[in-house]
Amino acid sequence: MGSQLIGRERRKLRVRGRISGTAERPRLTVFRSLAHMYAQVVDDGAGVTLAHCSTLTSTLRPAVAELDKKGAAEKVGEAIAQVLLASGVKKVVFDRNGYMYHGRVKALAEAARKAGLEF
Repeated sequence: MGSQLIGRERRKLRVRGRISGTAERPRLTVFRSLAHMYAQVVDDGAGVTLAHCSTLTSTLRPAVAELDKKGAAEKVGEAIAQVLLASGVKKVVFDRNGYMYHGRVKALAEAARKAGLEF
């Protein structure tokens, strides 16, 4: 029973079978816990993380302290977009990591798009 994949893990593997990040178009992947939101940008060809941001990042933590979870996710989306645009990356592939595209995941993606990322 321990070897069976359930729910989000199954969806995650299905999505990851179809998308992959390259040097020209890295993969923006999200993770959400009950309290925090995380985003990282990965070049799967080289196997390296190019950038990361979360609600626990020292520059964002004071800004998201009084916001709700959805507002905090928007701040993370804006911050990851700013980091990527500063490093010269404009296009990414969005990996929702098995989560449904609504709520905090959608807020992060739309904020990143609004800040200038294309996906």
